[in-house]
Amino acid sequence: MAFTKLSIRTADADASRGSISAAETDIWTIFRALRDARSVFGLRPGHIQTLQAMLSFLKPGHGETVFASNDSICQRVGGIDERTLRRHINRFVELGFIKRNDSSNRKRYRVRSSSGECISYGLSLTPLLQRASELIAIAHEMENNRRDRIFVRKQILTKLAHLEEHDPSNTFINHARRALRRKLSLTEYHALLADTDKECQTLYTPDNPPETVELPANDGQTVRHQSMSEEEKKDLDSNTGNEALKPDLLTSVCDQATSFSTERLRDWLDIENHARTLAPMMGIHPETFEKAKNAVGAQKASCAIFIMLQLGQRIRDFGAYFHSITLGQRQDQFDPVALIKRLSKTAMQTA
Repeated sequence: MAFTKLSIRTADADASRGSISAAETDIWTIFRALRDARSVFGLRPGHIQTLQAMLSFLKPGHGETVFASNDSICQRVGGIDERTLRRHINRFVELGFIKRNDSSNRKRYRVRSSSGECISYGLSLTPLLQRASELIAIAHEMENNRRDRIFVRKQILTKLAHLEEHDPSNTFINHARRALRRKLSLTEYHALLADTDKECQTLYTPDNPPETVELPANDGQTVRHQSMSEEEKKDLDSNTGNEALKPDLLTSVCDQATSFSTERLRDWLDIENHARTLAPMMGIHPETFEKAKNAVGAQKASCAIFIMLQLGQRIRDFGAYFHSITLGQRQDQFDPVALIKRLSKTAMQTA
Protein backbone atom coordinates (compact mmCIF):
# COMPACT_ATOMS: atom_id res chain seq x y z
CA MET A 1 0.00 0.00 0.00
CA ALA A 2 1.49 3.31 -1.08
CA PHE A 3 1.98 6.04 1.49
CA THR A 4 -0.25 9.03 0.82
CA LYS A 5 0.77 12.49 1.90
CA LEU A 6 -2.05 15.01 2.22
CA SER A 7 -2.09 18.70 2.92
CA ILE A 8 -3.65 19.16 6.36
CA ARG A 9 -5.19 22.48 7.27
CA THR A 10 -4.82 22.38 11.03
CA ALA A 11 -7.35 24.26 13.14
CA ASP A 12 -6.01 27.03 15.34
CA ALA A 13 -6.71 25.09 18.54
CA ASP A 14 -4.88 22.06 17.24
CA ALA A 15 -2.02 24.06 15.79
CA SER A 16 -1.28 25.65 19.14
CA ARG A 17 -1.27 22.23 20.82
CA GLY A 18 1.45 20.19 19.25
CA SER A 19 4.36 19.76 16.93
CA ILE A 20 2.47 18.64 13.79
CA SER A 21 3.18 20.91 10.85
CA ALA A 22 0.23 22.17 8.88
CA ALA A 23 2.23 21.88 5.70
CA GLU A 24 2.45 18.24 4.70
CA THR A 25 1.96 15.23 6.95
CA ASP A 26 2.10 11.52 6.25
CA ILE A 27 -1.46 10.35 6.68
CA TRP A 28 -0.28 6.88 7.65
CA THR A 29 1.57 8.37 10.61
CA ILE A 30 -1.77 9.67 11.85
CA PHE A 31 -3.38 6.30 11.17
CA ARG A 32 -0.70 4.45 13.17
CA ALA A 33 -1.12 6.91 16.03
CA LEU A 34 -4.87 6.20 16.19
CA ARG A 35 -4.21 2.47 15.84
CA ASP A 36 -1.85 2.52 18.83
CA ALA A 37 -4.22 4.69 20.87
CA ARG A 38 -7.40 2.87 19.88
CA SER A 39 -8.09 1.65 23.44
CA VAL A 40 -8.43 5.27 24.58
CA PHE A 41 -11.33 5.74 22.15
CA GLY A 42 -12.87 2.30 22.62
CA LEU A 43 -11.99 1.15 19.11
CA ARG A 44 -11.45 -2.48 18.16
CA PRO A 45 -9.13 -3.98 15.54
CA GLY A 46 -12.09 -4.23 13.15
CA HIS A 47 -12.61 -0.47 13.29
CA ILE A 48 -8.96 0.11 12.51
CA GLN A 49 -9.07 -2.26 9.53
CA THR A 50 -12.07 -0.39 8.13
CA LEU A 51 -10.31 2.95 8.53
CA GLN A 52 -7.22 1.57 6.84
CA ALA A 53 -9.28 0.47 3.86
CA MET A 54 -10.96 3.87 3.63
CA LEU A 55 -7.64 5.70 3.72
CA SER A 56 -6.34 3.55 0.89
CA PHE A 57 -8.98 5.10 -1.44
CA LEU A 58 -7.55 8.60 -0.99
CA LYS A 59 -5.39 9.93 -3.80
CA PRO A 60 -2.82 12.74 -3.64
CA GLY A 61 -4.29 16.02 -4.76
CA HIS A 62 -7.89 14.82 -4.62
CA GLY A 63 -8.77 15.99 -1.13
CA GLU A 64 -9.64 14.08 2.03
CA THR A 65 -13.03 12.64 1.05
CA VAL A 66 -13.67 8.96 0.39
CA PHE A 67 -15.92 8.49 -2.64
CA ALA A 68 -15.79 4.68 -2.77
CA SER A 69 -19.06 2.81 -2.36
CA ASN A 70 -19.82 0.72 0.70
CA ASP A 71 -19.46 -2.41 -1.40
CA SER A 72 -15.97 -1.40 -2.56
CA ILE A 73 -14.89 -0.60 0.99
CA CYS A 74 -16.28 -3.93 2.28
CA GLN A 75 -14.30 -5.83 -0.34
CA ARG A 76 -11.09 -3.97 0.49
CA VAL A 77 -11.52 -4.61 4.21
CA GLY A 78 -11.72 -8.32 3.48
CA GLY A 79 -15.33 -9.11 2.79
CA ILE A 80 -17.12 -7.76 5.85
CA ASP A 81 -20.87 -7.26 5.56
CA GLU A 82 -22.32 -3.82 4.95
CA ARG A 83 -24.05 -3.62 8.33
CA THR A 84 -20.68 -4.03 10.07
CA LEU A 85 -19.21 -1.34 7.84
CA ARG A 86 -22.03 1.08 8.71
CA ARG A 87 -21.50 0.42 12.44
CA HIS A 88 -17.80 1.17 12.07
CA ILE A 89 -18.46 4.38 10.14
CA ASN A 90 -21.06 5.49 12.69
CA ARG A 91 -18.53 4.94 15.46
CA PHE A 92 -15.96 7.14 13.73
CA VAL A 93 -18.62 9.80 13.18
CA GLU A 94 -19.52 9.70 16.89
CA LEU A 95 -15.85 10.14 17.83
CA GLY A 96 -15.49 13.07 15.45
CA PHE A 97 -12.98 11.42 13.13
CA ILE A 98 -15.29 11.26 10.08
CA LYS A 99 -17.92 13.69 8.77
CA ARG A 100 -20.67 12.64 6.38
CA ASN A 101 -21.45 14.90 3.46
CA ASP A 102 -24.42 13.18 1.88
CA SER A 103 -25.89 14.01 -1.52
CA SER A 104 -29.61 13.92 -2.23
CA ASN A 105 -29.40 10.35 -3.56
CA ARG A 106 -26.71 9.17 -1.09
CA LYS A 107 -24.22 8.78 -3.90
CA ARG A 108 -20.59 9.80 -3.35
CA TYR A 109 -19.08 12.14 -5.92
CA ARG A 110 -17.58 15.59 -6.51
CA VAL A 111 -18.99 18.47 -8.56
CA ARG A 112 -17.26 21.67 -9.68
CA SER A 113 -18.60 24.98 -10.88
CA SER A 114 -17.24 26.95 -13.80
CA SER A 115 -15.44 29.23 -11.36
CA GLY A 116 -13.62 26.28 -9.77
CA GLU A 117 -15.73 25.90 -6.64
CA CYS A 118 -16.00 22.28 -5.50
CA ILE A 119 -18.49 20.28 -3.46
CA SER A 120 -17.55 16.76 -2.31
CA TYR A 121 -20.23 14.31 -1.29
CA GLY A 122 -18.89 11.35 0.65
CA LEU A 123 -17.03 10.46 3.83
CA SER A 124 -14.75 13.31 4.80
CA LEU A 125 -11.63 12.40 6.80
CA THR A 126 -10.67 16.03 7.37
CA PRO A 127 -11.65 15.90 11.09
CA LEU A 128 -9.26 12.97 11.59
CA LEU A 129 -6.39 14.80 9.91
CA GLN A 130 -7.06 17.97 11.90
CA ARG A 131 -6.60 16.00 15.14
CA ALA A 132 -3.15 14.75 14.15
CA SER A 133 -1.39 16.51 17.05
CA GLU A 134 -3.80 15.08 19.60
CA LEU A 135 -3.54 11.52 18.30
CA ILE A 136 0.23 11.51 17.99
CA ALA A 137 0.60 12.97 21.49
CA ILE A 138 -1.68 10.28 22.96
CA ALA A 139 0.14 7.50 21.08
CA HIS A 140 3.51 8.86 22.24
CA GLU A 141 2.32 8.97 25.86
CA MET A 142 1.01 5.41 25.64
CA GLU A 143 4.29 4.18 24.15
CA ASN A 144 6.26 5.84 26.96
CA ASN A 145 3.92 4.23 29.48
CA ARG A 146 4.40 0.83 27.83
CA ARG A 147 8.19 1.15 27.92
CA ASP A 148 8.12 2.28 31.56
CA ARG A 149 5.94 -0.69 32.52
CA ILE A 150 8.37 -3.09 30.83
CA PHE A 151 11.30 -1.37 32.55
CA VAL A 152 9.74 -1.68 36.03
CA ARG A 153 8.57 -5.24 35.32
CA LYS A 154 12.12 -6.34 34.47
CA GLN A 155 13.37 -4.84 37.74
CA ILE A 156 10.74 -6.77 39.66
CA LEU A 157 11.60 -10.05 37.92
CA THR A 158 15.31 -9.54 38.62
CA LYS A 159 14.68 -8.89 42.30
CA LEU A 160 12.31 -11.87 42.55
CA ALA A 161 14.98 -14.14 41.05
CA HIS A 162 17.48 -12.83 43.60
CA LEU A 163 14.95 -13.32 46.40
CA GLU A 164 14.11 -16.84 45.21
CA GLU A 165 17.80 -17.74 45.13
CA HIS A 166 18.32 -16.77 48.76
CA ASP A 167 14.90 -17.61 50.20
CA PRO A 168 12.99 -20.08 47.99
CA SER A 169 10.27 -20.62 50.59
CA ASN A 170 9.31 -16.94 50.73
CA THR A 171 5.54 -16.68 50.16
CA PHE A 172 5.86 -13.19 48.69
CA ILE A 173 7.48 -14.66 45.54
CA ASN A 174 4.33 -16.57 44.53
CA HIS A 175 2.16 -13.57 45.36
CA ALA A 176 4.24 -11.27 43.17
CA ARG A 177 4.41 -13.71 40.25
CA ARG A 178 0.63 -14.12 40.33
CA ALA A 179 0.26 -10.35 40.20
CA LEU A 180 2.60 -10.16 37.21
CA ARG A 181 0.30 -12.47 35.23
CA ARG A 182 -2.25 -9.64 35.12
CA LYS A 183 -2.02 -6.54 32.98
CA LEU A 184 -0.94 -4.00 35.58
CA SER A 185 -0.87 -0.24 35.32
CA LEU A 186 2.38 1.68 35.79
CA THR A 187 1.23 2.74 39.27
CA GLU A 188 0.56 -0.89 40.21
CA TYR A 189 3.96 -1.93 38.88
CA HIS A 190 5.67 0.74 40.98
CA ALA A 191 3.75 -0.40 44.07
CA LEU A 192 4.77 -4.02 43.45
CA LEU A 193 8.39 -2.94 42.93
CA ALA A 194 8.33 -1.11 46.27
CA ASP A 195 6.95 -4.21 48.00
CA THR A 196 9.62 -6.35 46.34
CA ASP A 197 12.35 -3.95 47.49
CA LYS A 198 11.06 -4.19 51.06
CA GLU A 199 11.04 -7.97 50.87
CA CYS A 200 14.59 -8.05 49.50
CA GLN A 201 15.71 -5.71 52.25
CA THR A 202 14.77 -8.30 54.85
CA LEU A 203 17.56 -10.50 53.48
CA TYR A 204 20.11 -7.94 54.57
CA THR A 205 18.51 -6.50 57.70
CA PRO A 206 17.18 -9.47 59.64
CA ASP A 207 15.35 -8.74 62.88
CA ASN A 208 17.49 -11.36 64.58
CA PRO A 209 20.91 -11.64 62.91
CA PRO A 210 21.89 -15.29 62.62
CA GLU A 211 24.17 -16.58 65.28
CA THR A 212 27.00 -18.97 64.62
CA VAL A 213 26.10 -22.62 64.87
CA GLU A 214 28.33 -25.30 66.33
CA LEU A 215 28.34 -28.07 63.74
CA PRO A 216 30.74 -30.98 63.49
CA ALA A 217 33.35 -30.65 60.77
CA ASN A 218 33.33 -32.74 57.61
CA ASP A 219 35.84 -35.58 57.39
CA GLY A 220 38.14 -33.45 55.26
CA GLN A 221 38.25 -30.56 57.71
CA THR A 222 40.79 -30.10 60.46
CA VAL A 223 40.07 -30.40 64.16
CA ARG A 224 40.09 -26.62 64.65
CA HIS A 225 36.82 -26.35 62.68
CA GLN A 226 34.84 -28.64 64.97
CA SER A 227 33.43 -25.87 67.15
CA MET A 228 33.79 -22.20 67.91
CA SER A 229 35.09 -21.47 71.36
CA GLU A 230 33.59 -18.79 73.56
CA GLU A 231 36.80 -16.77 73.20
CA GLU A 232 36.48 -16.79 69.38
CA LYS A 233 32.90 -15.57 69.66
CA LYS A 234 34.02 -12.76 71.94
CA ASP A 235 36.67 -11.77 69.41
CA LEU A 236 34.06 -11.73 66.65
CA ASP A 237 31.78 -9.39 68.61
CA SER A 238 34.40 -7.18 70.29
CA ASN A 239 36.41 -4.21 69.12
CA THR A 240 39.60 -4.56 71.08
CA GLY A 241 42.24 -4.66 68.37
CA ASN A 242 43.56 -1.50 66.76
CA GLU A 243 46.83 -2.76 65.33
CA ALA A 244 47.34 -3.36 61.64
CA LEU A 245 46.76 -6.79 60.14
CA LYS A 246 49.41 -8.13 57.79
CA PRO A 247 48.19 -9.50 54.45
CA ASP A 248 50.36 -12.60 54.69
CA LEU A 249 48.94 -13.43 58.13
CA LEU A 250 45.39 -13.22 56.80
CA THR A 251 46.12 -15.40 53.77
CA SER A 252 48.01 -18.00 55.80
CA VAL A 253 45.36 -18.33 58.50
CA CYS A 254 42.37 -18.21 56.15
CA ASP A 255 43.66 -20.92 53.84
CA GLN A 256 40.13 -21.86 52.73
CA ALA A 257 39.74 -18.54 50.91
CA THR A 258 43.33 -18.52 49.70
CA SER A 259 42.95 -21.96 48.12
CA PHE A 260 40.48 -20.53 45.59
CA SER A 261 43.07 -18.13 44.20
CA THR A 262 45.19 -19.23 41.26
CA GLU A 263 47.80 -16.58 42.02
CA ARG A 264 49.58 -15.48 45.14
CA LEU A 265 47.81 -12.74 47.10
CA ARG A 266 50.60 -10.27 47.74
CA ASP A 267 48.86 -7.16 49.06
CA TRP A 268 45.52 -5.81 50.20
CA LEU A 269 44.48 -4.93 46.64
CA ASP A 270 44.91 -8.59 45.64
CA ILE A 271 42.95 -9.63 48.72
CA GLU A 272 40.15 -7.18 47.98
CA ASN A 273 39.84 -8.36 44.38
CA HIS A 274 39.78 -11.98 45.51
CA ALA A 275 37.16 -11.22 48.18
CA ARG A 276 35.01 -9.53 45.54
CA THR A 277 35.23 -12.72 43.49
CA LEU A 278 34.38 -14.96 46.45
CA ALA A 279 31.40 -12.89 47.64
CA PRO A 280 28.88 -14.02 44.96
CA MET A 281 29.97 -17.64 45.48
CA MET A 282 28.97 -17.27 49.12
CA GLY A 283 25.55 -15.78 48.33
CA ILE A 284 26.64 -12.20 48.96
CA HIS A 285 25.42 -9.78 46.33
CA PRO A 286 28.20 -7.70 44.70
CA GLU A 287 26.25 -4.54 45.53
CA THR A 288 26.23 -5.54 49.21
CA PHE A 289 30.00 -6.02 49.16
CA GLU A 290 30.47 -2.54 47.66
CA LYS A 291 28.21 -1.01 50.31
CA ALA A 292 30.20 -2.78 53.04
CA LYS A 293 33.44 -1.56 51.50
CA ASN A 294 32.18 2.03 51.62
CA ALA A 295 30.89 1.62 55.16
CA VAL A 296 33.77 -0.14 56.96
CA GLY A 297 36.59 0.03 54.43
CA ALA A 298 37.92 -2.40 51.84
CA GLN A 299 40.29 -4.15 54.29
CA LYS A 300 37.65 -4.93 56.90
CA ALA A 301 35.09 -6.04 54.30
CA SER A 302 37.65 -8.31 52.65
CA CYS A 303 38.70 -9.77 55.99
CA ALA A 304 35.06 -10.57 56.74
CA ILE A 305 34.83 -12.63 53.53
CA PHE A 306 38.03 -14.55 54.32
CA ILE A 307 37.13 -15.21 57.97
CA MET A 308 33.56 -16.29 57.23
CA LEU A 309 34.76 -18.75 54.61
CA GLN A 310 37.30 -20.11 57.10
CA LEU A 311 34.57 -20.64 59.70
CA GLY A 312 32.59 -22.54 57.08
CA GLN A 313 29.48 -24.42 58.16
CA ARG A 314 29.29 -22.72 61.53
CA ILE A 315 27.58 -19.77 59.84
CA ARG A 316 24.04 -20.44 58.61
CA ASP A 317 23.66 -17.64 56.07
CA PHE A 318 26.79 -15.96 54.76
CA GLY A 319 24.80 -13.13 53.16
CA ALA A 320 22.87 -12.17 56.26
CA TYR A 321 25.88 -12.56 58.55
CA PHE A 322 28.10 -10.46 56.28
CA HIS A 323 25.50 -7.70 56.32
CA SER A 324 25.26 -7.94 60.11
CA ILE A 325 28.98 -7.46 60.79
CA THR A 326 29.63 -4.82 58.10
CA LEU A 327 26.38 -2.89 57.65
CA GLY A 328 24.15 -4.03 60.49
CA GLN A 329 24.07 -4.18 64.27
CA ARG A 330 27.56 -5.67 64.64
CA GLN A 331 29.32 -3.22 62.37
CA ASP A 332 31.23 -1.56 65.24
CA GLN A 333 31.87 -4.83 67.07
CA PHE A 334 33.51 -6.96 64.41
CA ASP A 335 37.30 -7.02 65.00
CA PRO A 336 39.10 -9.04 62.31
CA VAL A 337 42.54 -8.54 63.90
CA ALA A 338 41.63 -10.21 67.18
CA LEU A 339 39.78 -13.02 65.45
CA ILE A 340 42.63 -13.76 63.03
CA LYS A 341 45.01 -13.98 65.99
CA ARG A 342 42.64 -16.35 67.74
CA LEU A 343 42.33 -18.53 64.64
CA SER A 344 46.10 -18.49 64.22
CA LYS A 345 46.65 -19.53 67.83
CA THR A 346 44.10 -22.35 67.49
CA ALA A 347 45.79 -23.57 64.31
CA MET A 348 49.21 -23.73 66.01
CA GLN A 349 47.78 -25.64 68.96
CA THR A 350 46.23 -28.27 66.71
CA ALA A 351 49.17 -28.53 64.30
